[in-house]
Amino acid sequence: MNQLINLRIPQNILKKEHLLIFSAFFLFLYFPGLSRWIDITSAPIDPGALSAVIMAILSLLAFKAVTWWLINIIWPVFAEYSKEHFEQNFKSLLPWQKVIIYLGFYLLLLYSFVATLAGII
Repeated sequence: MNQLINLRIPQNILKKEHLLIFSAFFLFLYFPGLSRWIDITSAPIDPGALSAVIMAILSLLAFKAVTWWLINIIWPVFAEYSKEHFEQNFKSLLPWQKVIIYLGFYLLLLYSFVATLAGII
């Protein structure tokens, strides 16, 4: 309970995730007008369809940021391990193990993006 009361404010407020979330949100807001400015004849469905993709990206990045924030609050030992020791342990794995972990992580991100996009559309 003390961890929830003493919420830790991140030292770097503008991390990569925050910058990407801000950029995706900016694109989500201004893309329809920008596409009309570039091509006056663009149909109303074009900005909406691409806005759905931008919204999916924004949702995925927000989910990632909130998840990392919760891991830092609820399970700080895991957050410390991932910051300090995970890279060293990963480098000590065999090449085939690295490939399996990398492809598994990539597929997990791909499927979560597709599921987020399907949920929005």
